[in-house]
Amino acid sequence: MASILDQYVDSLSHSASSQQNRASLGIPHTGYVNARLEKETPIFNKQRIDFNPPEKINSLVVSSNQLCMSLGKDIIFRLDLAKADEPNQVELGRKDEARVHKLFLDHTGSHLIIALNTSECLYLNRSAQKVRILSRWKGHLIESVGWNKFLGSEMNTGPILVGTSQGQIYEAEVSVSEGSLFGTNPDQYFRQIYNLEEEAGPAPVCCLEIERGIDGKCFIIATTRKRLFQFVGKIPEGSEQQAFGAIFSMPADHLPGFREFPASLGYSEIAFYTPKLRSTPSAFAWMMGNGVLYGSLDYGRPDSILSDEQVWEYPSDVDAVANKPMNIVLTQFHFLLLFPDRVKAVCTLNGQVVFQDVFLEKFGSLKRMIKDPAFGQIWIHTEKAVFRYNVQRESRDVWKMYTNINKFDLAKEYCKDRPECLDIVLAKEAEYCFQNKRYLDSAKCYALTQNYFEEIALKFIEAKQEEALMEFLIKKLASLKPSEKTQTTLLTTWLTELYLNRLGVLEADASKRDLYEKTRDKFRSFLGSPKNKDCLFNNRATIHELLASHGDTEHMVYFAVIMHDYERVIAHYCQHENYNEALEVLSKIRDDVLFYKFSPVLIQHIPKKLVDAWIEMGKKLDAKNLIPALVNYSQSGSTEQINEAIRYMEFCVSELKETQQAIHNYLLSLYALCRPDSLLSYLERAGTYADNIHYDLKYALRLCAEHGHHRACVHVYKVMEMYEEAVDLALQVDVDMAKSCADLPEDDEELRKKLWLKIARHVVQEEKDVKKAMACLSSCNLLKIEDVLPFFPDFVTIDHFKEAICNSLEAYNKHIEELKTEMEEATQSAKRIREDIQEMRNKYGSVEPQEKCAACDFPLLNRPFYLFLCGHMFHYDCLLQAVYPNLPAYKQAKLEDLQKKLSATSQPSKSHHRPKDTDTSSQGKGQLSREQMKADIDDIVAAECVYCGELMIRSIDKPFIDPQRYEEEMQSWL
Repeated sequence: MASILDQYVDSLSHSASSQQNRASLGIPHTGYVNARLEKETPIFNKQRIDFNPPEKINSLVVSSNQLCMSLGKDIIFRLDLAKADEPNQVELGRKDEARVHKLFLDHTGSHLIIALNTSECLYLNRSAQKVRILSRWKGHLIESVGWNKFLGSEMNTGPILVGTSQGQIYEAEVSVSEGSLFGTNPDQYFRQIYNLEEEAGPAPVCCLEIERGIDGKCFIIATTRKRLFQFVGKIPEGSEQQAFGAIFSMPADHLPGFREFPASLGYSEIAFYTPKLRSTPSAFAWMMGNGVLYGSLDYGRPDSILSDEQVWEYPSDVDAVANKPMNIVLTQFHFLLLFPDRVKAVCTLNGQVVFQDVFLEKFGSLKRMIKDPAFGQIWIHTEKAVFRYNVQRESRDVWKMYTNINKFDLAKEYCKDRPECLDIVLAKEAEYCFQNKRYLDSAKCYALTQNYFEEIALKFIEAKQEEALMEFLIKKLASLKPSEKTQTTLLTTWLTELYLNRLGVLEADASKRDLYEKTRDKFRSFLGSPKNKDCLFNNRATIHELLASHGDTEHMVYFAVIMHDYERVIAHYCQHENYNEALEVLSKIRDDVLFYKFSPVLIQHIPKKLVDAWIEMGKKLDAKNLIPALVNYSQSGSTEQINEAIRYMEFCVSELKETQQAIHNYLLSLYALCRPDSLLSYLERAGTYADNIHYDLKYALRLCAEHGHHRACVHVYKVMEMYEEAVDLALQVDVDMAKSCADLPEDDEELRKKLWLKIARHVVQEEKDVKKAMACLSSCNLLKIEDVLPFFPDFVTIDHFKEAICNSLEAYNKHIEELKTEMEEATQSAKRIREDIQEMRNKYGSVEPQEKCAACDFPLLNRPFYLFLCGHMFHYDCLLQAVYPNLPAYKQAKLEDLQKKLSATSQPSKSHHRPKDTDTSSQGKGQLSREQMKADIDDIVAAECVYCGELMIRSIDKPFIDPQRYEEEMQSWL
C-alpha cells in the first residue's frame, strides 16, 4: 500500500506540469467564472429632484426625511419626503434686509433654527406654521448647533450647545410651549459656558457634536478653522439647566485636548457615520485646511475618543482660493467632498479617489451638501436645483481593498455571499501564509479554495511540511461530497499512512511525548469521524493491512473497536493472554453472544472478574447459556473456583429471580457437593409449596440422598407431602425434626395421630425414654395414655405412668364438670327467653290522634302503620318505600313474592253460596297462611326502625343526591 502512495505522490509532479499546460491554454485556476451579465449600478447614484424653486435656494437641511430650505429672502419651504405631494411654506415676515445665514435642523426633524445675517435667530417647529423669535439669542451670529440626541423630543430640544462666530459656546434650550403668563419666548435660557480660541484669538465655532459614551460619560467635539477640541465629563444628575456646565468648567490654566493643523480654509466641517442599529457614531471625518482627518471613534478611551487617525491630504488640483472643498459627508467606507463644480468620493480604506461627478454649468455652482443622518441619503443643491445621491451596495468592492492590505478576515466578511470573490481572498491568504512560513494556516486556506489539488499537495511535499500536508488533506476530505467515493478513499488511505509515519517517528523520540499523544488523539479522532465511517468500513481490510505493516497493534485494536469488530479485538487479546483487556472490551460492548463465546476461555484464567462482569450484565445474559462453561470449569477446578460458580448462580436466583429449573438444579448440585450448610437454607428459602418451587423435587431428593444430606431429604419429603417417609427419616436424625413433620398434615387428624404414634413408638422402643414418651403426650392433643401404653414392655411398672394417668383422669373429670356447667347455663337462658317472649306479647303503646308519620308527615291513623320502641311511627307504605331500596336482592325478591301471594289470597270468592265444611276447614288453613305471610312481611319490613337501626348506619356514606340524577338536579337549581 505504501508503494501505491509513493507512486501517487510521484504522479503529482506530472499533474502539476499538465496543469501549467492547461494554464497556458487559458484554463483558469479556480472553479468560478467572473462575468457580469448586466451593467452594475454605481455606488453613488445621482438623481435630480423634480423641483423648480420660485426663488433662489439659499440653504437646505434634511433630517429624518424632513427637508427644509430657505428660498429667496423671506420663505421657508418644508417637505415631508414621505408625503412629497404635501409641501408647506412659511414666511418669515421680515421687512428689513435680513437674510438667512444658516439653517439648523435637529435629528428628529422637528426643531428648525434659522440664523439670520443680522445676528438674530428664529425658531420653527414642525407642527407650527409661524416662526418665533429667539430673543435671548439676539446679537450673536450662529455658526453651529450641537443637538441633544438623548434628552431631546419633538416638543423640546433639551439642553443644546450653540456656537457663534466669535468663538463663544452657549448652552440653551428651546421649547414649543407658549411659556408662562408673563413670557412667550420659546427659548428657556441662553447661557455662555466657554470660549474657543486659536493662536490669533477667538475663532468661529464651526461645528459642535454631543455624544454619550459608556458609564454615562459625555463627549463634546468642537471645531474651529484649524483646531478640533474634545471635552469629556459626566453630567450631574438633576442639573437640567446646567447640563454641560460641569463639562466645560475647568481651571483657566488648563486647556482642553485639541488637534491643530497649520493651514486654514477659513472654515472647517466635521462629519460622522452611525451604523444601523446603533445610536452613536463609529467614525468621523474632519475637513480642514491641510486635508481630511478621518478615523474611528472609541468611547472606551478616557480622554480622546478619536482612534486610528489618518490624514488624507488634498491633491494638487485643490486650491485654497478658487477650488477649495466646501462640505464633507461620511459614509461607511467613503467620505465625499463638495467642490464648486463637482463631487469627489475618497475611500477611507486606501485613500484613493474612487468617484467623481462633475455637474453641468447650467445648474450653477454647487452651494451645499448634507446627509440625512437617519436615512443615509446625500443631498446637494445649487441656487436652481436639488440633487440626491442614493448609496447602493457600498461594500461591494471592499473585499479587494482589505485583501490588498492583507486584512483577510475583514475581506472574507464582505464577500460571504459571493463565492467567487471569497475563493480569491482565500487563495491570496493561503499564499501569504505560505510565504510567511505559517504552513498550517496556509493549508487550512488552500483546502477551502478551488485551486488544483495536485499543485497544492506537491507544494507542501517540496517544502517538507508533512503536518501542513495532513491538515490540507483533512480539510479537503471534509469538503468532499458523498458521491466522490474514489477521492474519499484515496485521501483517507493517504492520511492513515501519514499519521502512522508521524506516530512512528514521534514515538521513537521520548522528548516529544506530548506531541505524540496529541497526534495519537488526532489520529483516533480521524478514525472515529462519522464522516469517514462508511469509507473506513468499506476499506477496513486495507486499513488493517496498513496498521499491521507498521506493527501498531494498539491502533489495530482501536480501529477494530470503532468498526464494531469486537470479536477480532477479543480474540486478539485472548491469543496474547491479555485476558483482563479482553474482559474489559466485553464489559464495554455488553454483547451477550460474545460473552457466551469467550466465557469458557476467560473463566479458566480470571474467574472472579468474569463473574463480576456477568453480574454487571444482569438480565442481558441468559444464565442457562453460561452453565456449560461453569460445568467444565467447576469439574476441573478447586473449591475456590466452584465458589465463583455458586456466587453467580446465587445472584441469578436471589437478584434476577430466575425460575429456570436448570439453574436451580445446578445450584442444588453445587450446594450438595461443596456447601451442605447452604443446601438446607436454600431449600427452606424456596418454600414448602410444590407449585412455587423451581427445582426438580425428585432430582433434589436423589441428590441429597446420594450425598447423605438427611435433613435436606426430610425437607424435600415434606414439600412432596410424603409425611410418613419424612418422619421415618427424621427419626434417624432428630426426634424434634420428626415432631415438626408430624404436625404438618393439619387437615388429616388420623394421619397426624399415626405419625405421632410412630414418634412415640420410636421413643419408647428405640430410645427407651419413658419421660420423653410422656412428653409426646403433651405435644400432641390427639394422643392419650391408652394409645401409648401398648408400646411399653410388660415389665415396666405403673409408677412411670402414675402421673400421666392421674392427669388424664383429672382432665376427664374437668371436662365433665364443664359440660354440666354449660347445660345449666343453657337451661337458664331458655327460661329467660320464654319470659321475654311472654312479656313482649303483652307490651303495647299508645298513639294519639294527632300523631303523624315520620316519613310523609301525614296523619298516622289514616292508614296501616308501625310503631317502634324508639317512638318513631311510619305508615306501612312509607316504611316499605324507605326500606325496600336498601334490602339485599334476595330479600327484595322474597318480599315481592310474599306481597303477590298476599294480594292473591285477599280477593273475594265468586260464589255466594255458603261453603261446605271441607271448604271451611281449608279456608281456615288459608287464613293461617295469610297471617303467616303478614308476619313474614313484618319481619322483613319492620325488623328495625329505619331511622335508628343498622340501615341508617350502613347508609352513612350514601350521597344525598343520586349520582345518576346529579346533573338533572344541578340544572334545576340554575
